[in-house]
Amino acid sequence: MEIEDWLGADNQLGIDIWNKKYCHNGETFEQWLDRITAGDDNVKQMIREQKFLYGGRILANRGLHATGLKVTYSNCYVIAPPEDSIESIFECASKAARTFSYGGGVGIDLSKLAPRGAKINNTASETSGAVSFTDLYSMVTGLIGQHGRRGALMLTLSCEHPDLEEFMAVKTDVERVTKANMSIRVTDKFMECVRDKKGFVQTFVRPETKDTVTRNLDAYAFFKKLCYANWDYGEPGCLYWDRISSWNLLSEFPNYEYAGTNPCAEEPLPAGGSCLLGSINLSAFLKDGEFQEEEFRQAVGICVRALNDVLDEGLPLHPLQEQRDSVTNWRQIGLGIMGLADMLIRMEMTFGSKESTDFCHRLGFIMADAAIRESALLAEEKGKFPMCDIDRLMASPYFLENTSEETRNLVRMYGIRNSQLLTIAPTGTLSTMLGISGGIEPIFATHFMRRTTSLSDHDDFYKVYPPVVKEYMEKHGLKDDSELPTFFVTAQNLDYKQRLNLQGTWQMHIDASISSTVNLPQEFPEENVYDLYMYAWQIGCKGVTVFRDGCKRLGILTPEEKKAKQKKEEEAKQEAIAGVKTTVRGMVKTVSDNVIGKKRKLMTGCGSLHCTAFFDPVTGDLMEVYLNKGSTGGCNNFMIGLSRMISLAARSGCDIDSIVDQLKSCGSCPSYAVRTFTKRDTSKGSCCPMAVGWAVLDMSKEMQRQVQQSSLTVPAAAPEAPKKVLNPCPRCGDELTFQGGCNICKSCGWTKCE
Repeated sequence: MEIEDWLGADNQLGIDIWNKKYCHNGETFEQWLDRITAGDDNVKQMIREQKFLYGGRILANRGLHATGLKVTYSNCYVIAPPEDSIESIFECASKAARTFSYGGGVGIDLSKLAPRGAKINNTASETSGAVSFTDLYSMVTGLIGQHGRRGALMLTLSCEHPDLEEFMAVKTDVERVTKANMSIRVTDKFMECVRDKKGFVQTFVRPETKDTVTRNLDAYAFFKKLCYANWDYGEPGCLYWDRISSWNLLSEFPNYEYAGTNPCAEEPLPAGGSCLLGSINLSAFLKDGEFQEEEFRQAVGICVRALNDVLDEGLPLHPLQEQRDSVTNWRQIGLGIMGLADMLIRMEMTFGSKESTDFCHRLGFIMADAAIRESALLAEEKGKFPMCDIDRLMASPYFLENTSEETRNLVRMYGIRNSQLLTIAPTGTLSTMLGISGGIEPIFATHFMRRTTSLSDHDDFYKVYPPVVKEYMEKHGLKDDSELPTFFVTAQNLDYKQRLNLQGTWQMHIDASISSTVNLPQEFPEENVYDLYMYAWQIGCKGVTVFRDGCKRLGILTPEEKKAKQKKEEEAKQEAIAGVKTTVRGMVKTVSDNVIGKKRKLMTGCGSLHCTAFFDPVTGDLMEVYLNKGSTGGCNNFMIGLSRMISLAARSGCDIDSIVDQLKSCGSCPSYAVRTFTKRDTSKGSCCPMAVGWAVLDMSKEMQRQVQQSSLTVPAAAPEAPKKVLNPCPRCGDELTFQGGCNICKSCGWTKCE
């Protein structure tokens, strides 16, 4: 079989994803299949039939350690939470960096760090607080590359921590902590205080001194602020921590606790914990509109066994010893689903209806029972996981709810091989490659607008239908997706309660968690976010976040808007400067004496820095930049060189956005980071060039406003407005969809995380 046979010759996007992400060194499809399955014929057949796929790290990395590459098979890890010491804080950053370098995502909980203002015995006299270190961990995530992408990070904080309000507000600054997802761990007691509009006492006890910091929080008022932040900025999400702790196979183990979750929140894990992922495509188990339950049950067993084989093979490949120890002791795997929405559509069931939840309740039980049964059979062959206490395991409410008598008898005799079995991950790249819906999400839309650039150098847009929509339209002779029946619900028109009903149904049968983002239309009422979060808690979800179309996190200028803006400005300049030759490549403009200057004082890691920029008074073009250090600030020769190169680029025809983009891509400076964390007075950015870039951009915008208000410019005829892209893909510029905690591009396959 060739890749075109497997994915379909017309699925160019899927073929491109396979070639770029999973195919190694030009291997054929069959060679790839041999590598990722280690010759397991049962798994090969399931993959050929598109019934199952391993998680992205396995598809990309399995077997490559033999070539000398340092890789992991695990998508996700949780680092042991940093203790309240500077050594532990930076040791945690080091562990995260090492894990990122092997390709794993990381979760870090900050709840053990002392709150802002707590007394400490060093020159600072008091701590900057837990939240100040979110910038550090975000910076580390941005520094470590992973085969063309950056690491994925989840930062969490308990509702009991006195810095909770500060933590909640971090993401309201869209330029801060850009490399991490953030979520709040809320307890049932906290949620009851919210519901009843009562006060909630936050307490932090410093282990070494027993000093106690307490704060009385208006739980309801805080939660309303949190809901507004989610409506307006998309973060932080909620993790219902008591539900996470009580609904799993280990809930009755007295000394077991989860240390945090992975970046997309579908995997609560202990300190050092790791998880291998794989997903079953539910839509592939339909035959003549009927779901093949017995075939599905057998498939679950095959997949559990396959993930255990990968776990054993990958055990020595984890980046850190604490990860190898944790995996040895607890043996977590994460088998999940994808294609749920496609399955329901093909069965003509409405997503979230009682009919669909009843059916999914049945499927979920089959999946849980079959997974636990297969893990028990593996325990008979190879032994139970080392920390397994059979009596305590069988006493867990989750186990009692999700097993048949036959399965219970097997567990009673042998125990089970894995402490954690089921999860539902986003599957963004996998499902896009196969052309199906991801994870537990509804289909995002019944069509997408795809862009192509014609020979006349303008953008054309045309409709692209998801395969399940196209299939139905062709079968029933429909000409447009507006003619589809009502069971074709999408993320944009699905009532949030229907969306959550299906999540709550599946969570009854999933011992880990579910990566879940409720996509909201732009006009969704702000006050309804409160009801959404309360409803998710009441029906037993373990976590949820929302993402509203048009929220402020989408406010960054898109590639299309930049292009249109630049084109419009260029036309205006050419009309305004009659008789003046435009700059061409290889020619550098000269600077006249009548330029307009603007100045900004910056504070960097080395001290103060003065940035002066000069602009053309007619066009507002940047002409020159001069940088001068203050009494304490930085290397003078560096600043002279940087200012000369910025000036040369500007006078050679480089637009201001391109110059600033280069400056903003310079990474992070340790001195800058230290001053940011200790004095918190640095200018916007994470190094001197980045701070200069922001300052130059700010001055340029100010200058453009002056130019537009003056009579010196002649406004050009506005070009036809391009289609507005609210959430642009960094690779192709097309619209991203936000599903299961991940940004996913339906045009080129880019995704923020696996």
